[in-house]
Amino acid sequence: MIKKIAPGQSDYPRLLSEINDPPQILRYDGDLSILAEPCIAVVGSRKCTKYGEAVAKRIAKRAAESGITIVSGMALGVDSAAHVGCLEAGGKTVAVMGCGLDICYPASNKRLMESIRKEGLLLSEYDNEALPKPYNFPRRNRIISGLCASTVVVEAARESGSLITAELAASQGRSVYAVPGDITSRHSFGANMLIHDGAIPLIIIDDIIRDMGISPGGDHDAPAKLGKDESKIYDLLSDSGEMTVDEICEKIMLSPEKVNSVLTVLEIKGLTASSLGKIFAV
Repeated sequence: MIKKIAPGQSDYPRLLSEINDPPQILRYDGDLSILAEPCIAVVGSRKCTKYGEAVAKRIAKRAAESGITIVSGMALGVDSAAHVGCLEAGGKTVAVMGCGLDICYPASNKRLMESIRKEGLLLSEYDNEALPKPYNFPRRNRIISGLCASTVVVEAARESGSLITAELAASQGRSVYAVPGDITSRHSFGANMLIHDGAIPLIIIDDIIRDMGISPGGDHDAPAKLGKDESKIYDLLSDSGEMTVDEICEKIMLSPEKVNSVLTVLEIKGLTASSLGKIFAV
């Protein structure tokens, strides 16, 4: 059931009430109490790479394991990956919509929207049946950043709307992090420029959790029931970061055919991903 809340009410989100232009009416469906927990915004490109998707899921999962609520905008790409990663970890996530809560946008995220409604929280400042107009989304972004102590930009092209969210977060006095990316990739230009301009580079995910005064929770170790070669390659990637197939072969003395076979199994299990010829653990 969709409800309304306004500034001045006891359960209106405290951090949101501190921004210059808080929504005068905030419509919600789900568990409003999760906003009383520490919140991190995870945002980025709709047309993200596999690397961006994997990193967004990993950040959200790790934060959720530490009791942190994940906030994003339910767009395709990085936003959806962040919501999914949080839910898969059993965490709580908030989707701030650029339309009314009776509208699913994008339509392909209907199942995700229902999962968030059930396990987390849907928010909007728009009437329940308001359509997703282009100008709604930049304005919506102040709510995403305003709910959170920190905002992370995972991947962003030069004109990405997630850069607006980062700018708003900085103007609200909140911490801004960016995930470094390939300097030759247009998908990483915006995030890399944020770092150039003073954003905190997020290289070790637990850093953002510790910066919030929270002890990281969860289990870093590779899942059990991996074969011998699977464990070797997973552990190598976890310790070394991105590697090529040739580099893996050289380190563990296996043939390219064997390594590719094992990597296929690990990717099916959701433990590795690849981008631009590099393989990394997720």
